[in-house]
Amino acid sequence: MNDVSIKPTVLILCTGNSCRSHMAEGILKSVAGDLLDVQSAGSDPAGYVHPMAIEALNEIGIDISGNTSKHMNLFLEQDVETVITVCGNADQACPTYPGQVRRYHWPFFDPAKAEGSEEEIREKFRVVRDEIQRVFSAYGLGRLDSAVG
Repeated sequence: MNDVSIKPTVLILCTGNSCRSHMAEGILKSVAGDLLDVQSAGSDPAGYVHPMAIEALNEIGIDISGNTSKHMNLFLEQDVETVITVCGNADQACPTYPGQVRRYHWPFFDPAKAEGSEEEIREKFRVVRDEIQRVFSAYGLGRLDSAVG
């Protein structure tokens, strides 16, 4: 096997692996999926991907409907180049992975905890999606620039 073809793994962690980490995974894959193996997981996975997270990404042309909620320990036996935590609980619970070079903590509000009408909650998912898109698009573009340059 040609080692050059192996993409570095970026693992995005949150507690439930139902909203934020999946939105970040979908956005980063859309920007830098040709360069990076982007995965997400949780320290206490919810067991599902939140329907409003799927809907919020569909609105910007990204399909995460096939994603599944996974435990972060599934990745302990493989090289993970970069770990990005998107909530405080996951940042505290996060182990060090084999091959880990970088670790970032970029927290976002958990839209699954939003209260209000269905439309108000949906709007909170959009706000968090847009924040995640700004951060993870910039990160992905930076990774692409450094790979080319």
